[in-house]
Amino acid sequence: MSKDGIPEDENAPPSTASATPTTLAPEAQVDDAKINEAQIGEAQIHSPAPADLLRTAADPALTEDLALALLKRADLPPEVLEQLAKNANALKSRKVKIALASHPKTPRHVSVPLARQFYTFDLMKVALSPSVPADVKVAVDDVLISRLKTVTTGERLTLARRASGRVAAALLLDVAIMDGKIVDAKITDAKTVARETRVMQTALENPRLTEALVISSVLRPAASAALVHAVARHAKWSCRREIRAALLRTEHLSLARALEFSHEIPAPLLHEILTSSRLLAQIKDQLLRENQTSSPPTKLLKKFHPVWK
Repeated sequence: MSKDGIPEDENAPPSTASATPTTLAPEAQVDDAKINEAQIGEAQIHSPAPADLLRTAADPALTEDLALALLKRADLPPEVLEQLAKNANALKSRKVKIALASHPKTPRHVSVPLARQFYTFDLMKVALSPSVPADVKVAVDDVLISRLKTVTTGERLTLARRASGRVAAALLLDVAIMDGKIVDAKITDAKTVARETRVMQTALENPRLTEALVISSVLRPAASAALVHAVARHAKWSCRREIRAALLRTEHLSLARALEFSHEIPAPLLHEILTSSRLLAQIKDQLLRENQTSSPPTKLLKKFHPVWK
């Protein structure tokens, strides 16, 4: 008899409500397993133990999300990054490749070969990343510069506007890159000049372009008349003394601009500049004559000499 006074059926089967364990559906078991694996993975990528990090980096089941989370750690040992670079499954992800190449601790022999596999704008992204070591940035820029002949005009325009200063400087020679579609004295049609030199003009406005890079570009044998003329007329660059001195050493500077730029230079310094100049002999002679009649006072020599030299 039960506690409530109700007779119990002696022949009734015993109750199994409390004895039978609750079983989960197969789908729920799979979900639980995935959750457990994810929790283990999250714990491993945040582990301070190098052995745990190495195991995680080598795990063929490493997901893109976990690999990216791992690469957010700035304190990863180089050997962990090398191990991750050997994980073929993880490197199927473009995002993982870029993050690995951009990591500050990634060895150069890993990041540079990896960067050679990137698309144009991925290379630009790596080269501009503040976390990338300087020597790797230079190597990535070199890869990008080597591809300039093969990229479209639209891509060159974007690179001229947004890429590093070294890439912008290489694009200053874009007229030469375009197989001489505009050749020095043959520049006659204004519309053609505007169309064919727009990459170069855009590169001159790049905020990462430096004075030293502009000087190096105009002094290169491949520098076109279009580049020299553009720099000589540019509101920012044409006012700088070092750039004016460099322009006076080129063969393409017009007489009017040469006279303007040489006017403020002391005669001894102008003579030194013109000694290594590729300007026509007649232009050099006229510059020296004009300079002698309106040469700055001798006391300015010490002021200008460090700049012009």
